[in-house]
Amino acid sequence: MPKKKEVKRIGILTGGGDAPGLNAVIRAVVKSAIREHELSVVGFLNGFGGLIKNQVRELSENEVAGILPRGGTILGTTNRDNPFYYPIERNGEKVFVDVSDRIFENTAIHEVDALVVIGGDGSLSIAKELYDKGMKLIGVPKTIDNDLYATDQTFGFDTALTTATEALDKLHTTAESHHRVMVLEVMGRNAGWIALSAGIAGGADVILLPEIQYDIECVARKINHRSNQNKKFSIIVVAEGARPIGGDVVIQQKIENSYDPVRLGGIGQVVARQIEDITGKESRVTVLGHLQRGGSPTAFDRILSTRYGAAAVNFLMEGRYGHMVCLKGTRIDTVTLEEAAKGQRKVPLDIDLVSAARQLGISLGD
Repeated sequence: MPKKKEVKRIGILTGGGDAPGLNAVIRAVVKSAIREHELSVVGFLNGFGGLIKNQVRELSENEVAGILPRGGTILGTTNRDNPFYYPIERNGEKVFVDVSDRIFENTAIHEVDALVVIGGDGSLSIAKELYDKGMKLIGVPKTIDNDLYATDQTFGFDTALTTATEALDKLHTTAESHHRVMVLEVMGRNAGWIALSAGIAGGADVILLPEIQYDIECVARKINHRSNQNKKFSIIVVAEGARPIGGDVVIQQKIENSYDPVRLGGIGQVVARQIEDITGKESRVTVLGHLQRGGSPTAFDRILSTRYGAAAVNFLMEGRYGHMVCLKGTRIDTVTLEEAAKGQRKVPLDIDLVSAARQLGISLGD
């Protein structure tokens, strides 16, 4: 007698910041679940908020038709609504309570046997807590910063990198025309993968990373050295989390009682102003911001997202609950959510990408 399927209906949600490729994962999960395993699929809207508030959308193959090249997520997303730390008003004051039981109630209402949680370190940490409480689920790694531990690459990174590189190509032409120093500020709170990779791909002269505290005098020397070689412009790429030696990150805004209370931004302006003061060279700043999160995913991200989505369903059917799908070399595998949550994947300073940058004469601010 064939073994009874443990999972017949799965739920899917997208949490945290958006990233190109989210829709490709959703599409792959739905098509693989229906075609390969004869499952039904429901989507929970706006991250964990949909699980808490019972906001759902039935997902058929027709529902995911045509979404492969689309940016964003058809399910919506948010970096709020942590079910273990959920804000409510009590006696006129905001307090935070554990409402995770609602998730089990709502998945039961919709007869969902297991979840696919697509997200970064915050969303996957919540997923681990739900798994520890008894929820069958699997995680899919998502972040444009490429800083998730235990996977070689996250989807969304390649598209963000392409956007940053294209911006540098455009900045080169105006920098050369006006003999300016152009500073491009990119995302990267704690890890400088976008800044480093785009800086190399886009021919930057200076790259400032969160992993290496910079000396502004060292940066200025690089600009002056180029000028002495009759090179009348310079390109600087700076990650939003870069900071000077002995200094701190530049905070754009602080929001009390927020899941993401500290928002970075403004380091590009600081660097440009200091460079102009020291060298006397006109300096201008471009902040890419959320442009890096938007737009159609690259072919690489579409393929990686599709592989992740299809594999997530297969691994669920194998009973690999409490795991995260990951890329190891060229192979798709899983690691436990506990292993995935051990830390962030920062740029190691001994990798060949860093040494190649130095060999090319790119200043890393040190």
